[in-house]
Parts: sequence; structure tokens; C-alpha cells
Amino acid sequence: MSKTGQARVLTPEQFSLLLTVIQKHRHPEKNTALVQISFKLGLRVQEIALLQIKDVAELGSLISAQRSFKLKEILALPAAYTKGADALRRSKSTYQRRRISFSVHEFHQLVQQIEAMAKAGAEIKPEDFYPEVKKHRGKSRDLPMNDVALRTAIKNYLSIRLATHPSVKKTDPLFLTQKGGPYSPNTLQEHLALMQRQWAGIERASSHSGRRTLMTNIIHNQKKSVKVAQKIAGHVSPSTTLIYEEPPEESLKEALYHVGRSYKSN
Repeated sequence: MSKTGQARVLTPEQFSLLLTVIQKHRHPEKNTALVQISFKLGLRVQEIALLQIKDVAELGSLISAQRSFKLKEILALPAAYTKGADALRRSKSTYQRRRISFSVHEFHQLVQQIEAMAKAGAEIKPEDFYPEVKKHRGKSRDLPMNDVALRTAIKNYLSIRLATHPSVKKTDPLFLTQKGGPYSPNTLQEHLALMQRQWAGIERASSHSGRRTLMTNIIHNQKKSVKVAQKIAGHVSPSTTLIYEEPPEESLKEALYHVGRSYKSN
């Protein structure tokens, strides 16, 4: 079953509109590269925020205040960047427990334990009885950067970045905020949502729309196996990828449209 409130899957027309409106705002090269990486490689927000220059390009020598670079063919995404990892000590994920599952027998044992502690006059803290939180494991993956528009966007952005700051290091963040510091996942999440919702006027689009759009395209349009989509997405379990087997919104819209036409004909 699909989740309610999922990020919107963009149509080709909506994606084209997004790229167009980006050119009307500040830092179009950076924002185009951000969007292309999100929609063409399906990276999570945290993964994009943690990207370093060396992940996408090899820097040349600094000669006469100019710096050359060569774009890589494959983005080798380290496991430390992926969901749940405390990558580079810059973005530590927090886990909030919303729901706890337990058996009747386990609950009965827990109640007896609390009763015994209460009778003994021991201090009782609810958090001491929470089941252990299972954290997400990082998963590395190699993503070919062979899409022409993707490569062009990254080249254009890096060309401007290196022309302005030729002394950058290969370990510097790939994307910087207007203040010159690295993006936090939350800040980048808000920025990607801003571009899609306010600039392009696409309802329910979010920072996860790029990832959902890519996975939907791979499974529904390209008819690739879930295994292929799982590898690209970096999901540990194929059951997570199976969520994307749900029909995209446009398919439902088309189906309901034709139903309406059939009623009119009758």
C-alpha cells in the first residue's frame, strides 16, 4: 500500500517548467545542478548535502589563479553519506519513536517488572523500558553519471565555482549556501521544496520528489525490475522499493478522466 502524503511525482512537463523557472532566480547554475542530481540520480537530501567536490570531479593543478577539473563518469556514494549515518560529523540523524509494537506476553512481563520496581521503591523512568531502536545501516552505491543534462549542469556549476574560488579543496562541500557554508539536510530540504512549490507552483512537491520521480520512471516507464531500482535507490530491503510499484498520480488521473468520458457517452 502507498503512503498518504507522499511527495509528488513530477511529469516531464513539470520538470521542464521547474528547470525554466530556476533560470529566473539567483544562482541558476547551482540550483540546476541540485535539481538534476536529485531527479537523475535519486539521491536523498542528506546525501546531496554531504557531497564533496571529489565525489563528482577530479581537480587539476592551480595555475595562474585558474583551476581545471574533469567530471567523473561514476558517482561513488560512500556508505557514510547514506540514510542514518553520522557522515563527516556534519549531519547526524535523529530517530524519533512514533509507534512501538509488542506482543501481549511481552507487555504482561513489562507490567510485572514495573510493578516489582514500584513495590521496591525504585525510580521508574519510561525511557528505560523502550525497546532498542534499530538504526538504518549505511549502504554505498555506484551511480553512473551518463545523463547529458546532468553532466552539463554539474560542469556549468563547477566552472563558475572554481572561477570564483580557484583555491578550493577536493574535500570541500560540493554545494554551498548563500552564506558560504555547507547545506544542512533541513536547509536543503526547504530549498528544494521552495523551488518546486513556490517558484514552479507544483503542489505537494518536496525534496523527495526527485527520488520518487526517478524510481517511478524506472519501474513504470522503463519497466525495469525492482532489483534495479533498489540498487539505484540504495535500499537495504526490496520491500522499501516495492512502495514505488504503486501507480503514479498521472496514471490515476488518466484513469479517472476516461471513466468520466465513458459516463458521458452512456
